[in-house]
Amino acid sequence: MRITRQRSREVCFPNPRKSAFICGCFLVLFCASAPAFDQHGGKAEPLRIEFKRGTTSTTVSGVVHGDEEAEYVLAAKKGQRLIIKLTSAPLKSSVFQLLGEDNDTLGLEYDANFDYSGVLPKTGDYFISVKRPTEAKGASRFKLTVMIK
Repeated sequence: MRITRQRSREVCFPNPRKSAFICGCFLVLFCASAPAFDQHGGKAEPLRIEFKRGTTSTTVSGVVHGDEEAEYVLAAKKGQRLIIKLTSAPLKSSVFQLLGEDNDTLGLEYDANFDYSGVLPKTGDYFISVKRPTEAKGASRFKLTVMIK
């Protein structure tokens, strides 16, 4: 009768420094990619409104769902008149907020803004946010017309 011994197989790393380096690289790669996965729910940059050469107005269209906001930014100069008209379907299902660069509300609140006409106090970027007046489920299709004189 023959007795056989079974060898236990052990995993052996011939160079522990090299193994530590490789593990470290994977760890750095994993940590560096984590913010990319978090961006899925992050806030997007506002869409810049620009006028075609020789025009002073433009219209953008969009849809907002639930508590989403559509954000726009436009450059304007002090003393220019800014005119904004918002239409939506269903009727009056979207409102807008106008903010200056320093989050100056220019006297407007979200509650019922469908139209605006005013002389701008500063040169710089102005931010327009369109949203539904309620955060309940549903959608609103809108057209935002912006004119600068």
